[in-house]
Amino acid sequence: AQLVESGGGLVEAGDSLRLSCAASGRMFRVVAMHWYRQAPGKQRELVALLSSGGTTNYVDSVEGRFTIARDNAKSTVYLQMNSLKPEDTAVYYCNIVADGKSYWGQGTQVTVSS
Repeated sequence: AQLVESGGGLVEAGDSLRLSCAASGRMFRVVAMHWYRQAPGKQRELVALLSSGGTTNYVDSVEGRFTIARDNAKSTVYLQMNSLKPEDTAVYYCNIVADGKSYWGQGTQVTVSS
């Protein structure tokens, strides 16, 4: 299976973006779906998690502003990002754990200007 992210871009503080992660190929048993991000000079951090049971979890810095969701019919995971801040600037990566494997997308750049 492969993951392809899209939806990144350059926006101003306070704007919104929706990232998409489209999965191709078959995944029989999805355990969890994640969005990570990595800012320049920083370690990759987990931003949002969606379990197969529907439980969500967010890093404190995005709680209340970001929402992770999935569309099973489209095999797509989304990250809705509202009230963006300059500190949200990073490359965002989609990750899906399924069938004993961890799949990663290529990343999409999000840049938020002040």
